[in-house]
Amino acid sequence: MKNSEIIDQLNQISKNTLIETLGIKFISFTEDSLIAELEVCSKVLQPMNFLHGGTSLALAETIGSCLSMTTTNLDENYVFGSEVNGYHLKPVKEGKIIAIATFIHKGRSTQVIEINIFNEIEGKKFKNCFVTMINRIVKKDRIK
Repeated sequence: MKNSEIIDQLNQISKNTLIETLGIKFISFTEDSLIAELEVCSKVLQPMNFLHGGTSLALAETIGSCLSMTTTNLDENYVFGSEVNGYHLKPVKEGKIIAIATFIHKGRSTQVIEINIFNEIEGKKFKNCFVTMINRIVKKDRIK
C-alpha cells in the first residue's frame, strides 16, 4: 500500500472517534515514522486557556498506536497501548501543533515509540512523549 493510501486510511478510520473529536489529522507516513497535526482551539484548552496536557497525551497515544498498527496484521492482532508518558517542556496557547512519532523499538509483540510535539508558530518542541504498545492475538470468539 502507498504511503498516501495509509494516511487516507488512518484519517478514514478516525471518523466518529476521539481522534476526530480532538481534530487530529494524519499528514505524513514512512515505514518508521508518522506525522499528525492538531489545531489548538477552545475545545482542547484547559480553563486557563493553555493546551490541556491530556490533549497532547491523547495525541501522543493516538499517533503511537497508529504507527504501531502500520506494522501489524490487524486481522490477526490487536494493538494496545500499555504505557504512555510525556514531559511538558513549554505551554502552548494557540496555533497548530505537529506530532512526529518514530520507532525506538519495533518488535513483533511490543513496540516503543517516541513522539515529539512541536508548536508550529515557534517551531519549538514543547512536549516529549513515549508510548509502549503491545500486540495481542485476536480471539474472535471473545469479541462481542
